[in-house]
Amino acid sequence: MSILCLYDLCVNEVGCNGVGLEAFSVMLKTDCFNSRSTKWKRHWERLKTTWCRPSLFRHLTITKALLVAIILTVISLIFLSYHLMMLKSTYRRPNPPKPVVTCHLNRLQQSLFMPKDHSSHASVRIGRRVLVLVESQYTKLAKQIACLLESSRFEYKVENTGRNLPMLTHNDKGRFGVIIFESLEAYINMDHWNRQLIDKYCRDYSVGMIIFVHSVNEYAVEKEKVPGFPLVLRYNMALKDYRLNVFTDLWRMTRPGEIIGGDLSEDNWTVFEYNHSAYEPLAYANASPPPYVDPGFVLDNKTLVPVLQDRGTFDGIPRIFFGNDLQFWLHRLVLLDALSYLSHGKLSLSLDRYIQIDVDDIFVGITGTRMVVSDVEAMVKAQERFRKDVEGFHFNLGFSGWFYQHGNSLENAGDEKILEYKDKFWWFGHMWRHEQAHKFSQEHLEKSMLYNSQFAKEHGIQIQHQYAVAPHHSGVYPVHEPLYESWKNVWEIRVTSTEEYPKLYPSWRRRGFIHKGIMINIYMTHLGNYGNDRLALYTFESIFKFIKCWTNLKLKQVPPLELGIKYFEMFPEEKDPLWQDPCLYKRHFMIWSANKSCDRLPKFLVIGPQKTGTTALYTFLGMHPAILHNFKSPDTFEEVQFFNGNNYYKGLDWYMDFFPMPENTTSDFLFEKSATYFDNELVPRRVFALLPKAKLITILIHPAKRAYSWYQHQRAHGDPVAMNYSFLEIVKAGDSAPRKLRELRNRCLIPGIYVQHLSRWLEHFPSRQLFIVDGERLKSKPIAVMNNVQRFLHIEPRYNYSAQIRFDQKKGFYCQVMDENKIKCLGKSKGRQYPPMEEEAEDYLRSFYRKHNIQLSKFLNKHNYRIPDWLERELSS
Repeated sequence: MSILCLYDLCVNEVGCNGVGLEAFSVMLKTDCFNSRSTKWKRHWERLKTTWCRPSLFRHLTITKALLVAIILTVISLIFLSYHLMMLKSTYRRPNPPKPVVTCHLNRLQQSLFMPKDHSSHASVRIGRRVLVLVESQYTKLAKQIACLLESSRFEYKVENTGRNLPMLTHNDKGRFGVIIFESLEAYINMDHWNRQLIDKYCRDYSVGMIIFVHSVNEYAVEKEKVPGFPLVLRYNMALKDYRLNVFTDLWRMTRPGEIIGGDLSEDNWTVFEYNHSAYEPLAYANASPPPYVDPGFVLDNKTLVPVLQDRGTFDGIPRIFFGNDLQFWLHRLVLLDALSYLSHGKLSLSLDRYIQIDVDDIFVGITGTRMVVSDVEAMVKAQERFRKDVEGFHFNLGFSGWFYQHGNSLENAGDEKILEYKDKFWWFGHMWRHEQAHKFSQEHLEKSMLYNSQFAKEHGIQIQHQYAVAPHHSGVYPVHEPLYESWKNVWEIRVTSTEEYPKLYPSWRRRGFIHKGIMINIYMTHLGNYGNDRLALYTFESIFKFIKCWTNLKLKQVPPLELGIKYFEMFPEEKDPLWQDPCLYKRHFMIWSANKSCDRLPKFLVIGPQKTGTTALYTFLGMHPAILHNFKSPDTFEEVQFFNGNNYYKGLDWYMDFFPMPENTTSDFLFEKSATYFDNELVPRRVFALLPKAKLITILIHPAKRAYSWYQHQRAHGDPVAMNYSFLEIVKAGDSAPRKLRELRNRCLIPGIYVQHLSRWLEHFPSRQLFIVDGERLKSKPIAVMNNVQRFLHIEPRYNYSAQIRFDQKKGFYCQVMDENKIKCLGKSKGRQYPPMEEEAEDYLRSFYRKHNIQLSKFLNKHNYRIPDWLERELSS
């Protein structure tokens, strides 16, 4: 403050003349220092000599003065904003609002509209997927549809209507349970062949369509007949008093009987007029005057139909038409019931819904924002009301004990009132001082949890349910292993929650996962929502009333551990985590331990397949001074095998510990080689999630040679099946053969169906990130191959392999040149000389792989890859 006061007064004096300085001296001593002590006088004289001497201001330019003024102004604004914020935060609303949602129907009337069961035998022939046909994947409606399907956990495929249709059937079973068209116009104007194909599919497999109808842009067009249908569209209607048809069989999740009174927000509705018994209204509304009307405008008083059901008796295809998009909230409920109805119950969601409301940080908060006695009592009363709509409801309170009794007197009384009602709530442990877990060691975290545990014992708080939450979700995801270990050791935790997996936004994509035996779920609120205006109580009560009025959902609450178990029973596919690069997402990087670095993740992978020369390539790459490979594993030697097995569940820290920290993160290239990655179905998605920019290298040799090499490899390791069966017996084994024999057959044959596995990789990675090595050329011309690999990786300067590898006549392949002109070859297990393959087995494999190799050739041409020499010879023979 002294410098601020000093500067402002000094610059307002012209040249800091004697009279001005005297007046300035008096003001400064009175207003800024407020002291007449000798100490302050000496201090003032020193400041006056230093800051207000004439020579200083002779060098003070206007630019410098302006810059200092701006800086001081910014500082002043920050202080002012903080004090205003504090004033605002301490303001308490005397009468917090209460929900105004009320149901028009009483419980007896609601009981008349029971949810319909849509299941039928027809669902056996269709899949639990939705085909969405759009004009563009980026339109608002296309995104709304995708959002609804993803949040409902329905699998779906989006295709443009102008392209060829995807494969609709597989093994005499329909792949899709419902087909959604983003627009009626796209359906009517489909290519004739595609239209016939999709209509026939719907008739043959009893699959229904959902079609959205948009108003035309030209207001001069009021009505239009739909070609081929006894249906007339009226465009650009403004509607009011929207209600559902209570007599249709469609409603399962949606409860009819309520009315959305008044004008609807949009004036571009399409309504339907029809003259065929196949059609039945699903919703009604009345016309509302548009915003701009002619003087002679006459309002249509007829009941209008904004959503229409086609039962399928007209042309054999059931359809549901929507006269507006999903911006209108009720259409989202109607769409979910339409999916259930048209898929014969295949795409139905459970009506039992489980909810958990965590009140995190119950004692934490800035003074003036925490709960007082009246807030606590309101919370207890709200909990009693909520139990009428939510079976078994309890607020779940999280606590950091250090903050207890750290507010003002009213808030401290509120803390005491919370503990007075402690037995009415469920409780879970937090950190003692609300520490962010990713910043601390396991020792510190355990000590913090033990303090909190002791606080709970001293105040009679019952900690049950083996549930805890980390402050700011820190350490849950991205995973901080010491947090998980500390939770197990102190609280025996088996379930927690986070909003950060896979990312915070969009919220409807959040998922759960299991790591180290701890189940991770999704929900949370905070203390600030329950004090002052009590926004949380208002929000949840409104939600519960809305659900009761408009849906047949039954809300329940069970303890967190039981809820976690139920969650993964409902969504077992989410048990496996999907590790991502924390450095690619700012929020994740902020809650990731500072002693970790994404520079320890590999820039490229050698993905296999097995028995194609991957170890030789690994050795040649390791010779390059700018390429660093992973540390060896005690179990799998030079291969990490992280993405394809149980190692994946050990977590990202375990994987990163296999790599050194590069000295130069720009020019040094980390890599790993695991030949088992190539043909594993899970690996491409996992690799892309963690390493989306990584480059991939694969080696292809003749698949028959690869299969025979694997058989001989198993014989060399004493595999009982390989020792007791000939190669021909193994590759020709049928599905009724013993399990071990079938397993060896599959390991011989399946990796060699190269096109199948390459296609899976390119579903995630662009083709420019995948380099295909001809395995025969790697063996015969390794120097040329390694030069091509260096170009693919963009490594500079290039390494001269011609001086570092040499052909060894005894081994029959190239080896590394060591000091004193000696060479070092791969071990005895590499480059074995096998007896020749039986001619019958060779003929069988040629026939088996023929169609796959043809597809491989087309695939390589499509993606501009060089055709391997062995493949050219194979297809030309």
